Amino acid sequence: MDYVSQIEEAAEYLKSQLSGPPKIGIISGTGISLPEFRLDEQETIPFKEIPGFLSPTVSSHSGEFIKGTLDGHAIAWFKGRHHYYEGLSMRQVAFPARVFAALGGDLLIVINAAGGVNPDFQEGDLALITDHINFMQDNPLIGENDERLGPRFPDMSEVYDLSARDLLGGASRELSIECKEGVYLALPGPSLETRAEYDMIRRMGADLVGMSTVPEVIAARHNGLRVVGISIVTNVVRPGEPLQKTTIEEVIETADRASQKLGPLLRRFVGKL
Repeated sequence: MDYVSQIEEAAEYLKSQLSGPPKIGIISGTGISLPEFRLDEQETIPFKEIPGFLSPTVSSHSGEFIKGTLDGHAIAWFKGRHHYYEGLSMRQVAFPARVFAALGGDLLIVINAAGGVNPDFQEGDLALITDHINFMQDNPLIGENDERLGPRFPDMSEVYDLSARDLLGGASRELSIECKEGVYLALPGPSLETRAEYDMIRRMGADLVGMSTVPEVIAARHNGLRVVGISIVTNVVRPGEPLQKTTIEEVIETADRASQKLGPLLRRFVGKL
């Protein structure tokens, strides 16, 4: 079965489980539980039950498709994501974003946990992604292009939708939840960054660094979806300060704690759409 047929098969299965096409999609990652983002009529489908989906091998990713509604909007939430460092192809990593587009989606919200290299950031900050740098040495569009998905050379001049970012910024101000902004750089992982790598990342113009999101976003834009991205800053590296040892457990703890304020922010944002 070719790639497009796999996408269509997964989408047809999910359509049979949905009351209507979801216009808003969410892909969330490490330690991001969003306890305050309970959907109405919420139902959960494990990834393993959806054709073509893989169960994440990372313990902090539950691997669930959650459907529901919020303020009259049908929501498709992919809780847990696939990563390049799991030994997957870029096409496999981007698969959920492709399926959301095939469901008739319009706006994809991508959420990740990221390291901060901007000295103005603090642990636990929320940051809107204004742009990204693909430093993963691969791209989900490499190979023969299928025009059913999108053009051979998709435009990336405005990857993260400006109007959606403005609405999200307005929601944060209304709730008095500070939301910073920054450029996200993606590395393949899974090793965490060295001091020299952090310094390089900052010199390259990035504020945030992680191991996900960019493949999904490239595929989403290729499919014509609008995208908005949010990072939870889990640790900050500042120039001239010693590099502190970081564990995945600390990253998960910080991401989970910060997701307490992200849930209300997303609810207000969806209400503005």
